[in-house]
Amino acid sequence: MAALPWSAAAGGVALVVRLTPKGGSDGIDGVSTLADGSVVLKVRVRAAPSEGEANEALCRLIGKSVGVPPRDVTLVAGATARIKRLNIVGDAPALMSVLEKITT
Repeated sequence: MAALPWSAAAGGVALVVRLTPKGGSDGIDGVSTLADGSVVLKVRVRAAPSEGEANEALCRLIGKSVGVPPRDVTLVAGATARIKRLNIVGDAPALMSVLEKITT
């Protein structure tokens, strides 16, 4: 089984994302392996990377995509970096199933 950018965590799912701000449109571009071997979910948002706008847009997009309110998606690490760690609150098996479906 190939490595995935998400895993079960306490109370939900941990997700590693590579965010492209000012990406033309909001969307999830699938799973990608970076040069260092880490696996990420590639996401782009229209919002600019200023004053947290892109991070907020990321949380809204991920929440909408997996069917949880944006308040249940929190940025854990990477506030000013392209590679970000998110935590999604909810039923881990159900969330991981939805993530699998939207990335294939």
